[in-house]
Amino acid sequence: MCEKHSITAAMAASPAVDRPARQPRTCQPADARRTVERVISECCRAGHPPCDAHAVSDALLVASELTTNAILHGGGVTDFHVDVLGPDIRVCVSDRSDRLPVVRPPVDRQGRRRVGGRGWPIVCRLARDVQVSDLPSGGKCISVVVPLN
Repeated sequence: MCEKHSITAAMAASPAVDRPARQPRTCQPADARRTVERVISECCRAGHPPCDAHAVSDALLVASELTTNAILHGGGVTDFHVDVLGPDIRVCVSDRSDRLPVVRPPVDRQGRRRVGGRGWPIVCRLARDVQVSDLPSGGKCISVVVPLN
């Protein structure tokens, strides 16, 4: 799914990009990272200012966490796309669940450390303009903006 998505400079400027309603294979975190890397590389080749290496790492981590959360908690990824917004990148991940993301305490009621539960706080810390929207066909879309400089 992610591998088939491509962006050109003209598409990045356009708010609406036609995407197939259903893709034949699922989007895995590695696919999401490769897509973000490809979009950033295309952006740099198109003459945009170079991106900060730490900011690129942040964008890759955010894409990976959103995709992982959609797989683990949202019934799977139903759509994934990336857009360049000037010096920023927008990552959107849709899934089948209507449930909102939640922050879980790092320990359970008995005081034992929980495994996992750190993805959503990481996304909220590294991204800005985090939006969770209900989809008309059910499920949700999480859209975040990550600065690249």
